[in-house]
Amino acid sequence: MDTFTRMRTFVEVVEAGGFSAAARKLGRSKALISKYVKELEDELGARLMNRTTRRLALTELGQAYFRDAGEILQRVDDLQDMVRERHGEPTGLLRVAAPRTFGDSMLGKAIMDFVAANPAIRLDLRLDDRFVDLIDEGFDCAIRVSELSDSSLIARKLADYRFATVVRPDVAAVHGLPDTPDDLTRLPCIIDSNLRNRFNWRYLVNGTRQTVPVSGRVEVNSPSAVRLAVLAGLGFGSVPYKMVEDDVAAGRLRIVLPDFELGAASIYVVYPHRRHLSAKIRAFVDFMADWFQKNGDECGTGPTSPAAETAEPH
Repeated sequence: MDTFTRMRTFVEVVEAGGFSAAARKLGRSKALISKYVKELEDELGARLMNRTTRRLALTELGQAYFRDAGEILQRVDDLQDMVRERHGEPTGLLRVAAPRTFGDSMLGKAIMDFVAANPAIRLDLRLDDRFVDLIDEGFDCAIRVSELSDSSLIARKLADYRFATVVRPDVAAVHGLPDTPDDLTRLPCIIDSNLRNRFNWRYLVNGTRQTVPVSGRVEVNSPSAVRLAVLAGLGFGSVPYKMVEDDVAAGRLRIVLPDFELGAASIYVVYPHRRHLSAKIRAFVDFMADWFQKNGDECGTGPTSPAAETAEPH
Protein backbone atom coordinates (compact mmCIF):
# COMPACT_ATOMS: atom_id res chain seq x y z
CA MET A 1 0.00 0.00 0.00
CA ASP A 2 1.61 3.30 -1.11
CA THR A 3 1.21 6.70 0.47
CA PHE A 4 -0.68 8.12 -2.52
CA THR A 5 -3.39 5.47 -2.20
CA ARG A 6 -3.83 6.16 1.51
CA MET A 7 -3.81 9.89 0.86
CA ARG A 8 -6.41 9.58 -1.88
CA THR A 9 -8.62 7.43 0.34
CA PHE A 10 -8.48 10.02 3.12
CA VAL A 11 -9.44 12.82 0.71
CA GLU A 12 -12.33 10.75 -0.68
CA VAL A 13 -13.64 10.11 2.85
CA VAL A 14 -13.61 13.82 3.67
CA GLU A 15 -15.19 14.87 0.36
CA ALA A 16 -17.88 12.19 0.60
CA GLY A 17 -18.63 13.08 4.22
CA GLY A 18 -18.03 9.65 5.66
CA PHE A 19 -16.54 6.18 5.27
CA SER A 20 -19.71 4.53 3.93
CA ALA A 21 -20.20 7.09 1.15
CA ALA A 22 -16.51 6.90 0.21
CA ALA A 23 -16.66 3.11 0.14
CA ARG A 24 -19.62 3.19 -2.26
CA LYS A 25 -17.89 5.68 -4.52
CA LEU A 26 -14.60 3.75 -4.58
CA GLY A 27 -16.27 0.36 -4.83
CA ARG A 28 -14.51 -0.99 -1.73
CA SER A 29 -15.62 -2.10 1.70
CA LYS A 30 -16.07 0.37 4.55
CA ALA A 31 -13.65 -1.70 6.66
CA LEU A 32 -10.94 -1.43 4.01
CA ILE A 33 -11.43 2.32 3.63
CA SER A 34 -11.16 2.75 7.42
CA LYS A 35 -8.02 0.61 7.42
CA TYR A 36 -6.34 2.81 4.79
CA VAL A 37 -7.07 5.98 6.76
CA LYS A 38 -5.78 4.39 9.98
CA GLU A 39 -2.57 3.34 8.19
CA LEU A 40 -2.13 6.90 6.93
CA GLU A 41 -2.48 8.28 10.45
CA ASP A 42 0.00 5.69 11.74
CA GLU A 43 2.44 6.60 8.98
CA LEU A 44 2.15 10.30 9.79
CA GLY A 45 2.11 9.74 13.55
CA ALA A 46 -0.87 12.09 13.92
CA ARG A 47 -4.66 11.87 14.18
CA LEU A 48 -6.33 13.46 11.16
CA MET A 49 -9.98 13.01 12.10
CA ASN A 50 -12.19 12.23 15.07
CA ARG A 51 -14.82 9.57 14.37
CA THR A 52 -18.22 9.00 15.95
CA THR A 53 -21.10 6.75 14.92
CA ARG A 54 -22.89 9.71 13.33
CA ARG A 55 -20.20 11.95 11.88
CA LEU A 56 -16.53 12.64 11.47
CA ALA A 57 -14.66 15.85 12.17
CA LEU A 58 -11.20 16.82 10.99
CA THR A 59 -8.58 17.77 13.51
CA GLU A 60 -6.59 20.96 12.95
CA LEU A 61 -3.79 18.89 11.41
CA GLY A 62 -6.37 16.96 9.39
CA GLN A 63 -7.75 20.16 7.88
CA ALA A 64 -4.28 21.29 6.80
CA TYR A 65 -3.44 17.83 5.46
CA PHE A 66 -6.73 17.60 3.55
CA ARG A 67 -6.17 20.97 1.89
CA ASP A 68 -2.60 20.25 0.77
CA ALA A 69 -3.23 16.58 -0.08
CA GLY A 70 -6.12 17.56 -2.31
CA GLU A 71 -3.89 19.96 -4.25
CA ILE A 72 -1.16 17.34 -4.61
CA LEU A 73 -3.56 14.66 -5.82
CA GLN A 74 -5.17 17.10 -8.24
CA ARG A 75 -1.77 17.83 -9.76
CA VAL A 76 -1.08 14.12 -10.10
CA ASP A 77 -4.47 13.57 -11.76
CA ASP A 78 -3.90 16.52 -14.08
CA LEU A 79 -0.56 15.10 -15.18
CA GLN A 80 -2.03 11.65 -15.78
CA ASP A 81 -4.95 13.06 -17.78
CA MET A 82 -2.62 15.21 -19.84
CA VAL A 83 -0.50 12.19 -20.76
CA ARG A 84 -3.54 10.03 -21.51
CA GLU A 85 -5.19 12.68 -23.64
CA ARG A 86 -2.02 13.23 -25.64
CA HIS A 87 -1.28 9.53 -25.90
CA GLY A 88 -4.68 8.29 -26.99
CA GLU A 89 -8.37 7.85 -26.38
CA PRO A 90 -10.40 8.19 -23.14
CA THR A 91 -10.25 5.05 -21.02
CA GLY A 92 -11.74 3.53 -17.88
CA LEU A 93 -15.12 3.00 -16.24
CA LEU A 94 -17.71 5.74 -16.76
CA ARG A 95 -20.68 5.67 -14.35
CA VAL A 96 -23.67 7.60 -15.67
CA ALA A 97 -27.15 8.12 -14.19
CA ALA A 98 -30.08 9.03 -16.44
CA PRO A 99 -33.90 9.17 -16.23
CA ARG A 100 -35.42 5.79 -17.03
CA THR A 101 -38.04 7.19 -19.38
CA PHE A 102 -35.53 9.08 -21.50
CA GLY A 103 -32.66 6.66 -21.08
CA ASP A 104 -34.74 3.96 -22.74
CA SER A 105 -35.08 6.10 -25.86
CA MET A 106 -33.09 9.02 -27.23
CA LEU A 107 -30.69 9.44 -24.32
CA GLY A 108 -29.96 5.76 -24.42
CA LYS A 109 -29.08 6.00 -28.11
CA ALA A 110 -26.80 9.01 -27.53
CA ILE A 111 -24.98 7.28 -24.67
CA MET A 112 -24.54 4.03 -26.60
CA ASP A 113 -23.23 5.98 -29.59
CA PHE A 114 -20.59 7.45 -27.26
CA VAL A 115 -19.53 4.01 -26.06
CA ALA A 116 -19.37 2.73 -29.64
CA ALA A 117 -17.13 5.65 -30.57
CA ASN A 118 -14.81 5.08 -27.58
CA PRO A 119 -13.87 1.38 -27.38
CA ALA A 120 -11.58 1.90 -24.36
CA ILE A 121 -14.51 3.12 -22.23
CA ARG A 122 -16.46 0.75 -19.96
CA LEU A 123 -19.98 1.96 -19.19
CA ASP A 124 -22.10 1.55 -16.07
CA LEU A 125 -25.47 3.18 -16.95
CA ARG A 126 -28.11 3.38 -14.20
CA LEU A 127 -31.62 4.40 -15.24
CA ASP A 128 -33.71 5.90 -12.46
CA ASP A 129 -36.33 8.66 -12.51
CA ARG A 130 -35.22 9.99 -9.11
CA PHE A 131 -32.37 12.51 -8.75
CA VAL A 132 -29.30 10.55 -7.68
CA ASP A 133 -26.60 12.06 -5.46
CA LEU A 134 -23.57 11.95 -7.75
CA ILE A 135 -20.93 12.18 -5.06
CA ASP A 136 -22.58 10.02 -2.42
CA GLU A 137 -23.50 7.30 -4.92
CA GLY A 138 -20.26 7.39 -6.87
CA PHE A 139 -21.41 8.58 -10.31
CA ASP A 140 -19.17 10.46 -12.72
CA CYS A 141 -22.06 12.40 -14.22
CA ALA A 142 -25.81 12.37 -14.79
CA ILE A 143 -28.33 13.37 -17.42
CA ARG A 144 -31.20 15.46 -16.10
CA VAL A 145 -34.32 16.90 -17.68
CA SER A 146 -35.27 19.87 -15.55
CA GLU A 147 -35.13 23.58 -14.90
CA LEU A 148 -31.90 25.29 -14.00
CA SER A 149 -31.02 26.46 -10.48
CA ASP A 150 -27.92 26.97 -8.38
CA SER A 151 -26.11 23.95 -7.01
CA SER A 152 -22.73 22.49 -6.17
CA LEU A 153 -22.65 20.70 -9.53
CA ILE A 154 -21.61 21.88 -12.97
CA ALA A 155 -24.18 21.58 -15.76
CA ARG A 156 -23.95 21.76 -19.53
CA LYS A 157 -27.11 22.29 -21.49
CA LEU A 158 -27.68 19.76 -24.26
CA ALA A 159 -31.09 20.74 -25.63
CA ASP A 160 -34.40 22.38 -24.91
CA TYR A 161 -37.20 19.90 -24.30
CA ARG A 162 -40.83 20.32 -25.35
CA PHE A 163 -43.70 19.36 -23.07
CA ALA A 164 -47.40 19.29 -23.86
CA THR A 165 -50.66 19.23 -21.96
CA VAL A 166 -52.83 16.37 -23.25
CA VAL A 167 -56.16 14.72 -22.57
CA ARG A 168 -58.29 11.95 -24.07
CA PRO A 169 -60.96 13.43 -26.38
CA ASP A 170 -63.92 11.89 -24.54
CA VAL A 171 -62.59 13.18 -21.21
CA ALA A 172 -62.36 16.66 -22.74
CA ALA A 173 -65.99 16.32 -23.85
CA VAL A 174 -67.07 15.60 -20.28
CA HIS A 175 -65.00 18.20 -18.44
CA GLY A 176 -64.57 20.80 -21.16
CA LEU A 177 -61.35 22.21 -22.56
CA PRO A 178 -59.37 24.88 -20.69
CA ASP A 179 -59.17 28.23 -22.47
CA THR A 180 -56.30 29.44 -20.28
CA PRO A 181 -53.83 27.68 -17.96
CA ASP A 182 -55.81 28.95 -14.94
CA ASP A 183 -58.74 26.77 -16.02
CA LEU A 184 -56.70 23.68 -15.10
CA THR A 185 -57.23 24.43 -11.41
CA ARG A 186 -60.81 23.08 -11.72
CA LEU A 187 -59.90 20.05 -13.84
CA PRO A 188 -58.57 16.61 -12.81
CA CYS A 189 -54.84 16.42 -13.50
CA ILE A 190 -52.30 13.60 -13.36
CA ILE A 191 -49.45 14.47 -10.98
CA ASP A 192 -45.86 13.41 -11.73
CA SER A 193 -44.23 13.09 -8.30
CA ASN A 194 -40.72 13.25 -9.78
CA LEU A 195 -41.19 16.93 -10.56
CA ARG A 196 -40.00 19.25 -7.80
CA ASN A 197 -43.04 21.50 -8.30
CA ARG A 198 -45.40 18.68 -9.17
CA PHE A 199 -48.55 20.48 -7.99
CA ASN A 200 -47.65 23.66 -9.88
CA TRP A 201 -47.41 23.63 -13.68
CA ARG A 202 -45.67 26.57 -15.31
CA TYR A 203 -46.91 28.16 -18.53
CA LEU A 204 -45.68 31.06 -20.59
CA VAL A 205 -48.51 33.60 -20.56
CA ASN A 206 -47.99 36.90 -22.43
CA GLY A 207 -44.24 36.46 -22.18
CA THR A 208 -44.26 35.78 -18.44
CA ARG A 209 -43.98 32.47 -16.61
CA GLN A 210 -47.20 31.78 -14.70
CA THR A 211 -47.52 29.07 -12.06
CA VAL A 212 -50.83 27.21 -12.09
CA PRO A 213 -51.78 25.03 -9.09
CA VAL A 214 -53.15 21.66 -10.18
CA SER A 215 -54.58 18.64 -8.39
CA GLY A 216 -55.99 15.20 -9.07
CA ARG A 217 -56.59 11.81 -7.54
CA VAL A 218 -53.74 10.10 -9.44
CA GLU A 219 -50.07 10.62 -8.61
CA VAL A 220 -47.34 8.62 -10.40
CA ASN A 221 -43.57 8.74 -10.60
CA SER A 222 -42.73 8.70 -14.29
CA PRO A 223 -43.78 10.45 -17.53
CA SER A 224 -44.65 7.05 -19.03
CA ALA A 225 -47.11 6.44 -16.22
CA VAL A 226 -48.60 9.92 -16.75
CA ARG A 227 -49.21 9.00 -20.40
CA LEU A 228 -50.88 5.72 -19.42
CA ALA A 229 -53.10 7.49 -16.89
CA VAL A 230 -54.19 10.04 -19.49
CA LEU A 231 -54.89 7.26 -22.00
CA ALA A 232 -56.98 5.57 -19.30
CA GLY A 233 -59.16 8.66 -19.12
CA LEU A 234 -58.09 9.71 -15.63
CA GLY A 235 -57.44 13.37 -16.39
CA PHE A 236 -55.19 15.93 -18.01
CA GLY A 237 -51.43 15.31 -18.09
CA SER A 238 -48.17 17.16 -18.66
CA VAL A 239 -45.80 14.95 -20.67
CA PRO A 240 -42.87 15.22 -23.08
CA TYR A 241 -44.36 15.89 -26.52
CA LYS A 242 -42.27 13.20 -28.21
CA MET A 243 -43.78 10.59 -25.88
CA VAL A 244 -47.36 11.30 -27.04
CA GLU A 245 -46.69 12.37 -30.61
CA ASP A 246 -48.07 9.12 -32.06
CA ASP A 247 -51.08 9.20 -29.72
CA VAL A 248 -51.96 12.70 -30.90
CA ALA A 249 -51.52 11.75 -34.57
CA ALA A 250 -53.77 8.70 -34.07
CA GLY A 251 -56.46 10.72 -32.30
CA ARG A 252 -56.11 8.86 -29.00
CA LEU A 253 -55.07 12.09 -27.28
CA ARG A 254 -55.39 15.76 -28.07
CA ILE A 255 -53.20 18.67 -27.11
CA VAL A 256 -54.83 21.37 -25.02
CA LEU A 257 -53.65 24.95 -24.47
CA PRO A 258 -51.54 24.83 -27.67
CA ASP A 259 -50.99 28.59 -27.53
CA PHE A 260 -49.33 28.41 -24.11
CA GLU A 261 -45.84 26.99 -23.83
CA LEU A 262 -45.60 24.52 -20.98
CA GLY A 263 -42.60 24.29 -18.69
CA ALA A 264 -39.06 25.52 -19.09
CA ALA A 265 -37.27 22.19 -19.03
CA SER A 266 -34.02 21.43 -20.76
CA ILE A 267 -31.73 18.42 -20.97
CA TYR A 268 -28.43 18.77 -19.10
CA VAL A 269 -25.39 16.69 -18.35
CA VAL A 270 -24.21 17.44 -14.81
CA TYR A 271 -21.03 16.53 -12.92
CA PRO A 272 -19.18 17.56 -9.74
CA HIS A 273 -16.97 20.63 -9.57
CA ARG A 274 -13.44 19.81 -10.65
CA ARG A 275 -10.54 22.01 -11.67
CA HIS A 276 -9.61 19.53 -14.37
CA LEU A 277 -12.06 16.97 -15.72
CA SER A 278 -10.84 13.47 -16.43
CA ALA A 279 -10.51 12.66 -20.11
CA LYS A 280 -13.46 10.24 -20.04
CA ILE A 281 -15.89 12.76 -18.50
CA ARG A 282 -14.78 15.60 -20.74
CA ALA A 283 -15.09 13.36 -23.80
CA PHE A 284 -18.57 12.27 -22.72
CA VAL A 285 -19.80 15.82 -22.08
CA ASP A 286 -18.45 17.08 -25.41
CA PHE A 287 -19.85 14.08 -27.30
CA MET A 288 -23.33 14.50 -25.80
CA ALA A 289 -23.40 18.22 -26.63
CA ASP A 290 -22.37 17.52 -30.22
CA TRP A 291 -24.83 14.59 -30.54
CA PHE A 292 -27.82 16.67 -29.49
CA GLN A 293 -26.71 19.54 -31.68
CA LYS A 294 -26.89 17.19 -34.66
CA ASN A 295 -29.89 15.07 -33.67
CA GLY A 296 -32.14 17.42 -31.67
CA ASP A 297 -34.77 17.74 -34.38
CA GLU A 298 -35.05 13.97 -34.82
CA CYS A 299 -35.47 13.52 -31.05
CA GLY A 300 -38.18 16.13 -30.78
CA THR A 301 -36.04 18.43 -28.65
CA GLY A 302 -34.73 20.85 -31.21
CA PRO A 303 -31.07 21.86 -31.39
CA THR A 304 -29.70 24.25 -28.83
CA SER A 305 -26.85 26.69 -29.22
CA PRO A 306 -23.65 25.69 -27.41
CA ALA A 307 -24.00 26.66 -23.75
CA ALA A 308 -21.41 27.44 -21.14
CA GLU A 309 -21.16 25.24 -18.10
CA THR A 310 -23.14 26.59 -15.19
CA ALA A 311 -24.97 25.51 -12.05
CA GLU A 312 -26.85 22.25 -11.73
CA PRO A 313 -30.52 22.00 -12.71
CA HIS A 314 -33.14 20.83 -10.24
